[in-house]
Amino acid sequence: MAVSYMTEDGYKKLEKEIELLEAVERPKISQQIAEARDKGDLSENAEYDAAKEAQGMMEMKISQLKELFRNARILDESKINTDTVQILTVVTLLNMKTQKELAYSIVSDSEANLKEKKISVSTPIAKGLLGRKIGEIVDISVPAGILTFKIKNIELAK
Repeated sequence: MAVSYMTEDGYKKLEKEIELLEAVERPKISQQIAEARDKGDLSENAEYDAAKEAQGMMEMKISQLKELFRNARILDESKINTDTVQILTVVTLLNMKTQKELAYSIVSDSEANLKEKKISVSTPIAKGLLGRKIGEIVDISVPAGILTFKIKNIELAK
């Protein structure tokens, strides 16, 4: 797996998620398996099969999160320059067609969350903005067509 860059907050959230899965969710599923096993014949026990499947899915998720955690590199926010759009910056854009302003934080893939206006550095919009400066007008190709933005502001993500 490739190196994954993330903020210190993102790193801590990932660590907490792994701890929760291992300390709380794993024992819950083990308990469900034990209860289903106590009900008798395993060959026709749907509860047992479901619990074993859930256990397999959870173990796979834990494994993936641990791999991501092992390959994570924390970005040094003190070295982020706001002269250009880059990861860990918040860019305020003016949609030239609709004249609406919007702001996005450019974050690592693992921290992207559109509800929080955090877009992954690997999205078409972020790729089109990286390295650009305030005042530049940028055409970005997205599945719905071409979007034209004017970069209004660049600041450090909080």
